[in-house]
Amino acid sequence: MCGIVGYIGPRESAGVLLDGLKRLEYRGYDSSGIAVLKDGRVELRRSVGKLERLAQEVLKKPVEGNCGIGHTRWATHGRPTEQNAHPHLEGGVAVVHNGIIENYLSLKEELLKEGASFKSETDTEILSHLICREIKKGKSLEDAVRAALKHIKGTYAMAAISENEPDKIVGARMECPLILGVGKHEAILSSDIPAILDITRHAVFLKDGEMVTITKEGAIVTDFDGAVVKRPPAFIDWTPLMAEKGGYRHFMLKEINEQPRAIADTFRGLVVEETGEIFLNKFNIPLKEIERVYIVACGTSWHAGLVGKFFFEEFFKIPVEVDLASEFRYRNPLVTKKTLVISISQSGETADTLAAIREVKRRGAYTIAVCNVMESSLTREADWSFMTHAGPEIGVASTKAFTTQLIALYLLALYFGRTTGAIAAEACVGLIQELVKIPKKVEKVLDQAALIESLAKRYFHFRDFIYLGRGVNYPIALEGALKLKEISYIHAEGYAAGEMKHGPIALIDEDMPVVILAPRDLSYPKMLGNIEEVKARGGRIIAVVNEGDIEASQRADDVITVPEAPAFLMPLLMAIPLQILAYHIAVLKGTDVDQPRNLAKSVTVE
Repeated sequence: MCGIVGYIGPRESAGVLLDGLKRLEYRGYDSSGIAVLKDGRVELRRSVGKLERLAQEVLKKPVEGNCGIGHTRWATHGRPTEQNAHPHLEGGVAVVHNGIIENYLSLKEELLKEGASFKSETDTEILSHLICREIKKGKSLEDAVRAALKHIKGTYAMAAISENEPDKIVGARMECPLILGVGKHEAILSSDIPAILDITRHAVFLKDGEMVTITKEGAIVTDFDGAVVKRPPAFIDWTPLMAEKGGYRHFMLKEINEQPRAIADTFRGLVVEETGEIFLNKFNIPLKEIERVYIVACGTSWHAGLVGKFFFEEFFKIPVEVDLASEFRYRNPLVTKKTLVISISQSGETADTLAAIREVKRRGAYTIAVCNVMESSLTREADWSFMTHAGPEIGVASTKAFTTQLIALYLLALYFGRTTGAIAAEACVGLIQELVKIPKKVEKVLDQAALIESLAKRYFHFRDFIYLGRGVNYPIALEGALKLKEISYIHAEGYAAGEMKHGPIALIDEDMPVVILAPRDLSYPKMLGNIEEVKARGGRIIAVVNEGDIEASQRADDVITVPEAPAFLMPLLMAIPLQILAYHIAVLKGTDVDQPRNLAKSVTVE
């Protein structure tokens, strides 16, 4: 998830680009850069870190020109360095890109054989070489981009400029957002609406498989075959703050709705659906030597780890312990050189998790980080890192980071099992094929937002909630309760449903709503028993069940349905309605959803 901007018109493009990138900085802030055309030459300015550094660089070394492109980066391929920052320049062609080129390694090998040399570790640099190769054949910039993209497998929103045609920008989209803003004698391309608002309120939203060419005279949208696409601009009646949130009221709601994309981006390029293969780049841990696995994390990441325990014990057939990092570091865990410790942290800066990983490294254990921030402290400490692709998560209460962590742990467990022979290769095919279906199923859950909001109106005045789940969905009960208390300040507790009779049942009466997770799995009959026990004591039941469910639905006061999925993928679908329910209850209570009291996004102190 990165931000791109392109501008052509009467204004100095450097200022427009920097302003646009500032408004897109929530999409990535590892590095940034601009490329401006002046007198037939591309001038490049790039910097590592937040956008202020690039602005200072441009102030020290001004660049003039009315046509340019810019980028703010969320690193996927390659560390956050100046060499890996966009734009990438090759043979007078500069390119910016948001997305993932899945086949970049094979394309790079092909280009190296042709004599190309590469300056970065990124997948994006492939695009500049491919476009340059086509221009050398005599093609225009548009035709060169069109020809280059035929070689690309993956996702992209991209923009390119060329010294051969200094008054032109060409952009294209495939599964990543790209917006054309149309002004008077000027035009702007952007990943999102905020960057265009100072130029125009008239926007064309490109669709997958479309390209756009902009000049000072205007813009032309075509499909990848060159056929012109006629689509009138839409008028954008948003404030800049609304635009940053994509029109959503809160960042949390935006991030809940980004989960289909985030989940897909986390497994995209790592799996082969037809063969069930999983590719983990430069994985270097001798799995056959491992005798025990620890998972350490805090808060929501700990809940992901609890789900991960089921994955690893099922697919890897190795004993797994899940520890709160703050507790793990203060006991004497049985860690040896045959131990693998998996640490999970969205930010990679969680103090307790970092301390735990440093201690087990000192004892000789192998370490893996599951993290959303490249080059964070945790990824630098670990022997190997699995990077989730949730993109920046602004809301303090984690949503898309949690579900992408589940994807990471699922893939790691399958990879471990397949590598060691603990799971048959043919079994992986079905497990991966089911994973690929999850983003569409998540979209179906999100379609029920209006129903869940109506439930929130019936329940927001209660002061206490209980969440119940069994097996792999017990951690989701914990996570659902955490979400509610984090942002609404309502007291909520999650329990393993089998433990209800060992204490929590004493709390249940007509003033205690009980959220029961009851998918049709092996524990379904037991969950029906739990529902009857709650009803017998006057409790109000919100049941989260599979589509087509009858028995649990008839017994519950209110029902939320999710699509069918294999048992080990059901937590992904169960978590999302609980996020939505917590969100709408918090809104109705009038709390600060994105920045709840006493909480911080990254806990960097003990």
